[in-house]
Parts: sequence; structure tokens; C-alpha cells
Amino acid sequence: MTAAVFFGCTFIAFGPAIALFLFTIAREPLRVIFLIAGAFFWLVSLLLSSLVWFISVQISNKESAAQQKGLLIFGVVLSVLLQETFRFAYYKLLKKANEGLLTLSQEETMPISIRQLAYVSGLGFGFMSGAFSVVNILADSAGPGTVGIHGDSQHYFLSSAFMTMAIILLHMFWGVVFFDACEKQRWWAVGAVVVSHLVVSCLTFQNPEYVASLVPTYVILLLMGVWAFYSAGGSLRNLKLCLTCKDKDFLLANHRPR
Repeated sequence: MTAAVFFGCTFIAFGPAIALFLFTIAREPLRVIFLIAGAFFWLVSLLLSSLVWFISVQISNKESAAQQKGLLIFGVVLSVLLQETFRFAYYKLLKKANEGLLTLSQEETMPISIRQLAYVSGLGFGFMSGAFSVVNILADSAGPGTVGIHGDSQHYFLSSAFMTMAIILLHMFWGVVFFDACEKQRWWAVGAVVVSHLVVSCLTFQNPEYVASLVPTYVILLLMGVWAFYSAGGSLRNLKLCLTCKDKDFLLANHRPR
């Protein structure tokens, strides 16, 4: 039973992201490089926020439950702000890198478009975020033990897997919206990405009331997905053609850089 829980939760959490990677990124070495670089940037942001939180805990009163809870909230907010700061830094770096690639390239167009960079870097952020969110939980799900034997929720592993999947996909959508907003200098959209990221992160404080955290998260996921779709140049007509496989140029694998 523990093996079924482990593999089931793993495929729920990472299945959609792995499918996207295999079908749209794995065959393009340049995209793989940018994805790994995006994951590295997220990792650096986590390192900095962890360092600040660790120092704060050490100098605080460890016997005060209220103070420790406040530090936990502070750590979450700081982590989100640092992640979005590093997303912006990565955007700036990618702009410079793309200009350099255009200079070296013999073609008149960029080797990879900003929209593709946004998607790839967002998925890189999501992969690393999801791995750090759920890897310890997956290790515990392999056993030994029985979930809920002491009266706790039996949906802990399943809920964690669905939350991880949502976070990974949200990072991808946030990346697309964030890069598009930076390109068009729509700073209110950048602020909306940061606020939605803060809201989703703070919703986890509702656990173990998993319905209270998962339902709003998936509502935000749906809204951000629609926003990212239109930010990437999508339309209802394009969606119809894509689903019926009549517009191959709309697919990312065949998308031409702008």
C-alpha cells in the first residue's frame, strides 16, 4: 500500500510537469539549459530566505509560540518576495543572453523567443519548488506507518501531491505573465503575480483544512492559466485549431521565435 501511495502521489505531483518537459523541452538543448538555470535561480532564492529565517529563529525567543508562528509567516513572505526578485533578475539575464545569442546567430530572428523563455524558466522554477515541497513527504509515504492512525487526516499525502502539482503549474503561468508584463512594462501585472504568489503560499496555513487551501489555490491556478494563455498570444480561435491539430504553428514545439 505504501508503494502505491508513493508512486501515485509522485505521478500526481510531477506527472503534468514531466509530460510538458518531455514533449516541449527535452528535444531542444537550449531550452534544457535555460530550464536548469531557472531551477538554479529558484534554489539561490531559497538559500537566501532559509539563511535569513534560520538567523531570525536563533535570535528569537524559542519558547514563545506566538513569536515562532510570526517568524514562520515572515519566512514564507520573505521567500515569496525573494523568488519573485530572482525571477526578475533571471528575466534581465535572459534578455542579455538572448541579445548575445542573436549577435552570434546567423539568423535574423532570436534563437528562442521571450515567450518560450518565460515558459521554460517558469517550469524550471516550478520543478525545483515542487521537489523541495514534496520530496520529504514522498519519502515518508514509502512507509513504514499508517496515515491517520492517531486521528489525523488520511488525505495528507494526496492533498500534498495536488498542492505540489498546482504550485509547479502556477510557477509556469506566473513566469509567462511576469515576463510578458516586464516586456510591456505593465508593472501592475507584475504586482498581481507577486500578490497571487503570496496568497497561494499563505493559503497553506489553512492546513490541515485541505479544502480551504486546495480549492482557492486551484481557482487561482485556473485564472492564472487563462491569463498566461492570452499573454502568450493565445485566443479562442487558436485554442480550437490547436485542439483539433489544425494549427501546428501554435504549438510550442513548432513555435517560431519573434
